[in-house]
Amino acid sequence: MSKIKDKSVDFLFEAILNLQTLDECYDFFEDLCTVTEIKALSQRISVAKMLRDKKVYSDIVSETGASTATISRVNRSLQYGCNGYEEIFKRMEK
Repeated sequence: MSKIKDKSVDFLFEAILNLQTLDECYDFFEDLCTVTEIKALSQRISVAKMLRDKKVYSDIVSETGASTATISRVNRSLQYGCNGYEEIFKRMEK
């Protein structure tokens, strides 16, 4: 069972699933999140992609500016998480 599942999170995810273009995503997320929050999310997915591509921590730090703690947290999600990153990366490769 998900730790975050509830009606308000369902509502958020349903809203995200209704976005259709990059411009819509920019508009929605700029309204929803702070710039810092958006940058943190984008940094994490970039870190995940680089870890998946077998990049070393030092290269990830220099390319993304992520802390080693963030890289370690993302790596744990890749190894022991819900497989969400992997599912998205597979879809994006098609």
